Amino acid sequence: MDFSQDIILENNRALLRPLATTDFEALQAVAFDPELWQFTLTRADDKISLAGYIAAAMQGREAHLRYPFVIIDKETNRVAGSTSYYNIAAEDARLSIGYTWLGTDFQRTGLNRAVKYLLFRYAFEGLGCERVELETDSHNQKSKEAMRRMGAVEEGTLRSHRYTQNGRRRDTVIFSVIKPEWNVLRQGTFHEFDARESS
Repeated sequence: MDFSQDIILENNRALLRPLATTDFEALQAVAFDPELWQFTLTRADDKISLAGYIAAAMQGREAHLRYPFVIIDKETNRVAGSTSYYNIAAEDARLSIGYTWLGTDFQRTGLNRAVKYLLFRYAFEGLGCERVELETDSHNQKSKEAMRRMGAVEEGTLRSHRYTQNGRRRDTVIFSVIKPEWNVLRQGTFHEFDARESS
């Protein structure tokens, strides 16, 4: 993966472009809801923590560890949140999608599915991945259900996997999509976006 490249991913519903420090003001409008950060590893629900979140994401890109995007909802032309590629292992043709959050107004609107379609498609068809992983806190029922609905396979739970907020050890649930499943998913779960892209 070329971390110096400005990757732009777009369909009729969502636009993903590289996260920039200049996105701070627009992200403030959607990030400052404490409920968004209940199950995340870090928080970004005030100016200081949001600035830290953006700085860490940018540093991750510079270190070739993470490629962060800002999410723009094309229906409203508003910045809606952020997502990233990370755990990128080119030698094993796999990566993870995560650090994903959407402002409350954009949840359950179909935007997350449009975003995941773009990320999966680029991973499998642009980067040649054979496997894409997603993970979430075992307590995050909303996230687990969203992953199941989009067709990701729940593989298991890594017990006491990593530290999260306030020093708590979290159990992490791992989901994945593998390349042979992608054509089925793009024609099924993601068919509305796939049809738009091919027209």
